[in-house]
Amino acid sequence: MEASFVIVASGKGTRMGGIPKQFCRLGSMPMWSWSALVANALFREGIVGECVLVIPEGGKMAPDVDCFEMPLRFAPGGMERADSVLSGIREASGKMVFVHDAARPFVSIDLCRRLLLAAGEGGAVPVLPETDALKRISETGDVMPVSREGLFRTQTPQVFPRHLLLGVLERAERGVKDEAEAWIAAGMPLATVPGERRNFKITYEEDMVMAQMLARAQAKNILRTGHGYDVHPLVPHRPLLLAGVRISSSLGLQGHSDADVIAHSVADALLGAAGEPDLGTLFPASEERYRNADSMLLLDEVCRRIFSRTWVVEWVDVTLIAQVPRLGAFVPEIESALNAVFDRIWKANSGGKTNRCVHVKVKSGEHVGSVGRGEAMVCHAVATLRRFENEADQI
Repeated sequence: MEASFVIVASGKGTRMGGIPKQFCRLGSMPMWSWSALVANALFREGIVGECVLVIPEGGKMAPDVDCFEMPLRFAPGGMERADSVLSGIREASGKMVFVHDAARPFVSIDLCRRLLLAAGEGGAVPVLPETDALKRISETGDVMPVSREGLFRTQTPQVFPRHLLLGVLERAERGVKDEAEAWIAAGMPLATVPGERRNFKITYEEDMVMAQMLARAQAKNILRTGHGYDVHPLVPHRPLLLAGVRISSSLGLQGHSDADVIAHSVADALLGAAGEPDLGTLFPASEERYRNADSMLLLDEVCRRIFSRTWVVEWVDVTLIAQVPRLGAFVPEIESALNAVFDRIWKANSGGKTNRCVHVKVKSGEHVGSVGRGEAMVCHAVATLRRFENEADQI
C-alpha cells in the first residue's frame, strides 16, 4: 500500500509546562492537526495511505480523528522518543514510512514529496546548514569557537522503508536522538534534501509565540461565505424533523431523506463556502441508501469533509420560513442541535474550545404563496468559513 505517516505527539512538553505543546491550540486547531492535515493532503494525492498518531500512554489526549478522509489510528507513546516511534511504526502498515514531530506544524507537502523521491529504497532526511557562530564552553567556563563548516541541522519528517527502520530501531542503542542517527549507526545509506526554515520545532515558549504569529498571519488569508437554500412540501403521515429536533405536528416534510429542511440548507451553505459540490451531488436522491436518511448525519459528514480541508466555521445564520406549526419555542433546541454537530468536529480538535456559532430565526409565510398556505417550508442559511493557509491548502 502507500506510505504511512507517523506523527509523534507523545512528548510531555515539560519545557513549556501545562498541557503538552502538541495539543496546545495553534490558531484554532491543536498543533498536531496541522501535520495531520498535510498527511491528509498527501492521502488525496495517493502518496500516503494512512496516518498513525502517537499519543501519551493512557489515551487521555486522544482527539476525534473521524474528521479526516485518511485512516487515522492511535499508538501509545513510550519513555523515550525511539520507543514512541517504534510504537507508531508497529501500528503502521505502509511500505515506506514518514516519521514526523507534531511539534513541527509548518511542514510542507513539497518537502514530503521531495523526501519520498530522494529516499528511493533507502532513507532520506531534510537538513539545513548551520548559520550561527558556534562556541563550545568547557566545564571550567572556557569558551572556544567551533567551526560550522559541514554542520547541518536535521528536521522531520524522515522517510525510510518501514520494515527496515523497524529492525534498525529495535537493535539501536538507547538514547538515539532521531531515526537517522540509528539508521547511520546501522550502516544504512541515507540521502538528504534541503530542509525548510519555516519547518522549525516548537520547543520553548518563545517558539510558540512565533508560531502563533505565523498561524494568525496565515489564518487571515481566506474568508468565504456560502448560501444554502431548501424547500420541502408539508404532507400528512410524515415526521417533522428540523435540525434533528422532532416537532409535534400533524404534518411533516416530504422528501427522499427525512427532508430536514434546516439540516439541508445549512449543509449546502457550508459546502458552498468551501467550494465543494452541493448536498444533492454528494448524497443523491437517486441512491436508495439515502432513502429516509438522517440528515443530521449527512450534515456531520459535510462538517468532517470541510474540516479535512482546513476550514473552520465562523458563523451560520439560518432563516426558516413556515406558516404552520408555530416554531418559535423550538429555536433554542434547534440552535443547540446544530451547535452540537459543530462541537463534535471542531471542539474535539481545537483544544476543547466550544464553537457556539449558529443563529436561527423563524419567519411566518404571512399567508402568501405555498408557504403561507401551509403547504411547504422554506429555509435559507448563510455560512462564513475561515481557512488556515497551511501548505495543505495549496495543492
